Amino acid sequence: MKIAVIGGNGQLGMDVVSAFSARGESVTSLTHAEIELSSMESVKACLDGRELDLVVNTAALHHVENCERQPELAFAVNAVGARNLAVVTRELGATLIHISTDYVFDGRKREPYIETDTPLPLNVYGNSKLAGEHFVRTINPRHFVLRTSALYGKHPCRAKGGSNFVDLMVRLGRERGRVRVVDCEFVSPTSTFDVARQIVALAGCEAFGLYHATAEGSCSWHEFAREIFAAADVPAQVDVASPSEFPSKVPRPLYSVLDNRRLKTEGINLFPSWQAGLRGYFAPTAVAVAS
Repeated sequence: MKIAVIGGNGQLGMDVVSAFSARGESVTSLTHAEIELSSMESVKACLDGRELDLVVNTAALHHVENCERQPELAFAVNAVGARNLAVVTRELGATLIHISTDYVFDGRKREPYIETDTPLPLNVYGNSKLAGEHFVRTINPRHFVLRTSALYGKHPCRAKGGSNFVDLMVRLGRERGRVRVVDCEFVSPTSTFDVARQIVALAGCEAFGLYHATAEGSCSWHEFAREIFAAADVPAQVDVASPSEFPSKVPRPLYSVLDNRRLKTEGINLFPSWQAGLRGYFAPTAVAVAS
């Protein structure tokens, strides 16, 4: 199988490239320097002639505050860019795997969201990603749209200055011995290693459509921080912070837990619990090969 991974130098993209490469697939990693998603001309010029079977899009403008400040750019990349990929991959007869987000929901349900729940984003980022989902789902029938949540991985996340919540907590815990984290926001922290493994499994089937793809279970950011210190063997204290201590400039869902209902129905859910995923993060480096 010939595969192109867009955003292949990113936090998730690098794990996806590694996972497919470990299976002996022919994988091309494409960065922003090589493909500009908001330009149809760039997308066509980059993908035409490669005889691709699969394109995995891990690229996005996902800095929430920047999206709010630059809504035109957010929609150009996250919505129009997804449309451009859907059009070109349909013309090529290639499957498109497109990564979306839990931020398409407003968090008011207070129980895990399933794929058939009605999205209602609270911010520009969520709206731009939802628009991208619609383009992909209506243009290329050979698609997988994967909504995931609270990603962390061993490779740098450029939008977050090269760090992630896990590494930040470990660093602060070692430096200060005590941190303050809110306990009113709930997520399913998900390792990019596990997402890559699930993507490889989906690429081997034709059960196209929309999927939730996160670690099993959920926790508050406070609970997550406590588990991080336990897994990393960092003797630090986690206190409960008031939301006013870390005010957000952009509305965000307080509850964005996803249920992998469709993956389970299809019998292809490979995600471990969020606790097991975190322990795997601190284990010796492995390669995400799906069985």
